[in-house]
Amino acid sequence: MKMLIGGEWVDKDKKIPVYRPYDGKVIDHVPAGTKEDVRKAIESAVEGFQVSKKMPVHKRMEILWGVVDYLRENFDDFAKTIASEGSKTIREARKETARCINTISISAEEARRTLGETIPFDSFPGGENRVGYYYRFPIGVIVAITPFNDPLNLVAHKLGPSIAAGNSVVLKPATDTPLSALKLGEAFVAAGLPPKVLNIVTGRGSEIGDVLVSHPAVRMITLTGGVDAGSEILKISGLKKISMELGSNCPVIVCEDADMSKAVDLSVSGAFWAVGQNCIGVQRMFIHEKIFNDYVSKFVEMTKKMKVGDQLDESTDMGAMINEREAKRVEEWVNDAVKQGGKILTGGKRNGNFYDPTVMVDVPENAKLAVEEVFGPVVLMYKYNDLDDAIKRANSVNYGLHAAVFTQDINKAFKAVYELDFGSVIVNDSTDYRLDQMPFGGVKNSGLGREGIKFSLLEQTEPKVVCFNL
Repeated sequence: MKMLIGGEWVDKDKKIPVYRPYDGKVIDHVPAGTKEDVRKAIESAVEGFQVSKKMPVHKRMEILWGVVDYLRENFDDFAKTIASEGSKTIREARKETARCINTISISAEEARRTLGETIPFDSFPGGENRVGYYYRFPIGVIVAITPFNDPLNLVAHKLGPSIAAGNSVVLKPATDTPLSALKLGEAFVAAGLPPKVLNIVTGRGSEIGDVLVSHPAVRMITLTGGVDAGSEILKISGLKKISMELGSNCPVIVCEDADMSKAVDLSVSGAFWAVGQNCIGVQRMFIHEKIFNDYVSKFVEMTKKMKVGDQLDESTDMGAMINEREAKRVEEWVNDAVKQGGKILTGGKRNGNFYDPTVMVDVPENAKLAVEEVFGPVVLMYKYNDLDDAIKRANSVNYGLHAAVFTQDINKAFKAVYELDFGSVIVNDSTDYRLDQMPFGGVKNSGLGREGIKFSLLEQTEPKVVCFNL
């Protein structure tokens, strides 16, 4: 596939192979974009913004609904692409494609709701003859950087609000999974998006990232990625708006009165969805001591039933990790935790890109596996006897995206809601729940700002005050 720069599909002699995680086969190639390609893309986006900012709202909506139609017509192709280049099973990929349709649909709907308000200038002496209002205007060129774990819907979360707001975009998709993003670019072109409004540059972040985020014409950077990448961008970006979702280490508290079956079923899914390569995946579980043994036994039993294999096989529950480097990293973290006293109840084995779904107990809470984001199929089980203690331990890491609690006691639920230091607290579901229009983001090292279409639109626009002195 080719890059999209200045309204043209651009190829390069130097290519980057795209591998299928399941067997390591090359399924396609994309151009290895250069710093000069990035500069051209940004310059094109500057020109594109002169068009997009004048585009009436109904036209933006028409384009976004056209993208929705394209996605529906090519649903199976998008799902197969996700399951081929990434780690999701075909069943998980279909859900992501459906969510992408929802994300773009909400973007179309929210485009008409970018509202302002009248301002009571006469509320202070001297303003008696003044009337006015504010409205929101697009800010300009937005650089969007997306990860490999949701290669379609997280791209939609960048592009949908940007186009709805009237901005132009330079998109840098993950090097491991660029195909879904390029296909979504094709959808925007097919839907009639004016040339230069959307530019997509494929390439390695280490080679093109600095120019991408430091260029003075860029007005905002929106990143979904890791803490290290976010910190580096903040150092070199200059004076720009920043929105970052940087991952987490998500805890789940299971109270003694919890619905055991629901808690086990939802938490197993939450731990191993997309091979655990999920910023809101279940990583640490705090289970009340009265139900600990029974809960862990049922959790391990269900985990052992998971079928690991080819992502394109309808019966597969969990596929391969994105590459062998990531699988080896998880293996190293688990082995290190074992050396510190951790015990593996099931899993703990790697075969190439595959790492078995793994459940552990007795992992020290200061081990790397317990304090950092594992981003792999590993879940840690801890015993507690006091809810205050469980909340304190859940809050102990330097992340704060999603937390969850299972209980049938409304008082315990609200206690957890108000005392857990996270961007979202999910009650009677795992941390792995997100509605695409909710405000999505975290505290501490989990990032800056909020996504979710309405909230992204606010981030990607600015209020302008209009005042008449009559």
